[in-house]
Formats: sequence, structure tokens, C-alpha cells
Amino acid sequence: MSLSGSICALATPFHSRDDTIDGAALQRLIDLQVAGGTRALVVAGSTGEAAALDEAEFSQLLALAVRHIGQRVPSIAGTGQSGTQRTIAQTRRARDAGIEYALVVAPAYVRPTQEGMYRHFCEVADHGGLPVMLYNVPSRTACDLLPETVARLTAHGNIIGIKEAVADPARMQALLPLRSERFSVFSGDDGSATSAMLAGADGVVSVAANVDPARMARLAEACADHSEVAAVLERELQPLFTLLGCEPNPIPLKWCLSRMGIGEPHLRLPLLPLGTRHHAHADSVLVGLGLVEPAAVVG
Repeated sequence: MSLSGSICALATPFHSRDDTIDGAALQRLIDLQVAGGTRALVVAGSTGEAAALDEAEFSQLLALAVRHIGQRVPSIAGTGQSGTQRTIAQTRRARDAGIEYALVVAPAYVRPTQEGMYRHFCEVADHGGLPVMLYNVPSRTACDLLPETVARLTAHGNIIGIKEAVADPARMQALLPLRSERFSVFSGDDGSATSAMLAGADGVVSVAANVDPARMARLAEACADHSEVAAVLERELQPLFTLLGCEPNPIPLKWCLSRMGIGEPHLRLPLLPLGTRHHAHADSVLVGLGLVEPAAVVG
């Protein structure tokens, strides 16, 4: 088991001129993450606008990422779909591209029962060809993978962890006793990640790490060491966490990355670029964190 610390859920840069994947910007983003201490990278997750990729683009994106990541950090692909057979097929595509782990979100929109989710994840773990990290984010999926179902899933030898995006501390407290040498618990919510990691979570799968990988990596390390530095880093990062939630993810994120010289603020429909009312505040947050120079955000 090699996954811990700050893991970045990567954005997918697109060219505004023709809506194609911007491979050069993706490479710059990956390099920023590795240099900043990010411990693993998620490609084609919800932050990566996976729902807007067709099958060929999914494979193209993964191939670009795997080639550029190399052996520097582990690679993870978001492979969850609303149907089980489609999820298995997507997981196999990720395996064939050289990805090491699958991040499998609870099936969205179809609203399965707990038993249905249990059987879904077991089937993917049995037949997808990759170790599976569960992903629970009820605000997006309209179903909630409950801790008692997770407890059952920990017995499966190919299910290696969970990314839990429910920010309620009670949810994390219910999951932490399930940790073991082969099953890890990760926060999937930047705003509550510090408290989760201090309570014993193995790390965070982070959106904010796209923008400030070094601080997020140091935050995870400080929490693991129960260092007082964790509180300082959390205070420094709080404006970024708030900013990244001002419109649905990854809208604010892509604006921030563009201001840092990584890609354009372009998203695929039905997502639109960050509203102009947020631009000045976003720039001030980036300047405050020392991520861009004041002169770079003029105009």
C-alpha cells in the first residue's frame, strides 16, 4: 500500500480554440505537483471533467499522463460510471493505459441501495483489473455509501481505501476504525481535511493541491506528525479553500490555474468560466499565497 499524504485530483486543461486536451499544460501541471511534494495523481476524476470526455479522449488523457508521470508518483484514474459493466470497462481501459489504481465513485443518478453499491464495487474490484479506491460524494451522486457498507467492502482484497467527501466529523470517525495495513481512509474535502488527518485519516485527495501543492503536501505531513504547523498551514490555505467553492468545481480552479500560467480558464459545456464578480478576489487570494506576482494579475 503506497498511497498516503496529499493526492491531487488533477484538472484537465483544454484549448479554448478547438476544445481539445492541452497536453503541454497538463505536463506543466504534473511537474508542478511532483515538485511540490504531491504523493499521487488522480487523472480524469470529477475535477478533471471526466463526464465531458469521450472514450477516445479518456484513453488519450490517461496515456499523456502516464507517459509524463513515469515512475515519479503513483497514478490513479477516475473510472466510476452509473452502470457496473460500464465501470468495469472504463477501469480496464485505465489498466491498459498503465494506470496503477482506480478511483471509483458511487454510481451517480441511479440511486442504488446499499446492497446494490456493495455488489457494484465488488464486481468492479473482481473484474476491472485494478486496485479500487472507493469514492463517496453524495452531493454529486445522490447516493451515500454508508460506513457499514464500507466495512463490508474492506474484506475484499482488491479494495484498498476510500475517498470520503462527506465533511461531517462523525462520518470520518465512523470510517477511521476501518483503517488497516491494506485499507486507507482519505478525506475528499479540502475544508475538513485537516481535522480528518489529525484524527487519523491517511491523507487527502485534494482539489486545492492543483493550485498550491507544496502547502497541501506540508499540511498532510504536519498532520501526520501532529505538528502545530498544521494549524498555521490550514489558516493560510483557508482563503483558497473558500475560493475554490465559490462556484462548482472545477470552475474556480481553472481560473486560478490560468492565472498561474497553466492552461486557460476554458471548461466544457455545460460548465462556464468563473463569473467576473469573483475575478478580483481570486487574484487577491493567489497573490496572498505568493503563487503569482501582483503585476501578473493586472488586466
